[in-house]
Amino acid sequence: MLVRSILYILAMCFLAACSSTTTQITSTLGDTIRLPLLYGWHDGKEVLYITTDVSDQAVAKAKNANYAPRLRNAVPNYPKPPQVKTVLERVYAFPNNEQTRSVFASVPEPLGYNSQDTHYSPLWLMYVVVWKDPSKATELTSEEAILKAEDQGLVTIERTDIVLNCPVIPFSLVD
Repeated sequence: MLVRSILYILAMCFLAACSSTTTQITSTLGDTIRLPLLYGWHDGKEVLYITTDVSDQAVAKAKNANYAPRLRNAVPNYPKPPQVKTVLERVYAFPNNEQTRSVFASVPEPLGYNSQDTHYSPLWLMYVVVWKDPSKATELTSEEAILKAEDQGLVTIERTDIVLNCPVIPFSLVD
């Protein structure tokens, strides 16, 4: 239980330190909405996402997201191997600041309304990645790279029971 509590605190610190930018949107009614856009990785490519809901209150506070404890009900009772697809996919977090961007196991292909991807879900189960020797840390930009680093004994991966609603969004950079 102590290890899990420490992981939560570390995850909260990680999530608060994620690379982000705030986008301001003005609706047709003139209302202004601010969305914190976060940068992550999927298969070596940069992705943008937003965090709207989190099953852990401390992480929700750090993300300025809705606290949604019922999201935890989506966690399977068994350790889900990466190949098994459920409504939850893996998102990898790096709590010790060796890496500020999360790594997503999947994204809609293609991004946006043309996606036919039946494996994508915006619900994520957080896995914490810790480098055994922080001096050997490198940027890991895919699930494959993370699992390879684990096989090589460079990192440990710990499953949490934190569920996040983090839709990966289609984007283009506009000046």
